[in-house]
Amino acid sequence: MIEIIPAIDIIDGKCVRLMHGDFARKTVYADDPLEAAKRFEGLGIRRLHMVDLDGARSGRPTNLEVLKRVASGTDLVIDFGGGVKTGDDVEAVLEAGAAIVNVGSIAVRKPEFFLEWIGMYGGDRMLLGADCKDRKVSIDGWQTATDVSILDLLKDYAGKGIKTAFVTDIGRDGAMAGPSVDLYREILAAVPKLRLIASGGVSSIADVESLDAIGCSAVIIGKAIYEGRISDQELARYAR
Repeated sequence: MIEIIPAIDIIDGKCVRLMHGDFARKTVYADDPLEAAKRFEGLGIRRLHMVDLDGARSGRPTNLEVLKRVASGTDLVIDFGGGVKTGDDVEAVLEAGAAIVNVGSIAVRKPEFFLEWIGMYGGDRMLLGADCKDRKVSIDGWQTATDVSILDLLKDYAGKGIKTAFVTDIGRDGAMAGPSVDLYREILAAVPKLRLIASGGVSSIADVESLDAIGCSAVIIGKAIYEGRISDQELARYAR
């Protein structure tokens, strides 16, 4: 069964969501991310996806204190990303309590760094995050478009031993217009051994079921949870 991974996106220490990755179109859902995390843990959720949007925009992690509070205040397995550019950034994120570091922009710009970190920390502690729009990868907190094909990126890394990646369709993220099922189906067909985590567009438990049906391993959900489109009972049903 597919796993639901709640998302906590952070700006100025608060839990927010953006519309289509636009920093000018944000909604604050919780002043204290720790309280949101405790709610998920109370439902039996074991995994949490945290994104430092300030860090993604500035180019270095800036909300590590928030990560420390959530990591020390819960037993959740946290994957954390946003602005990770150097080995020191990776070390700082892990020391702050993350179990897994999300790497996106550097995996595109300097893949040798990402592969080096995998060699140092192990594949289970590094997670490839690929954000795309119209099948092309975007980096720098979704602010910079590239000509890199999402399928080519995932195929390349799968050939280098990457087993898990989460893929966000920016055009769907925060819009609750339904996930990019066709995109994820294409990815799973092109890279069948990849453990694919879907992200963006989920508006109901029916969307989760559709992603489960095509073979996604997990799905990251934010806005649909915070706005009550997916109930606590439904979340608990997918807890592991």
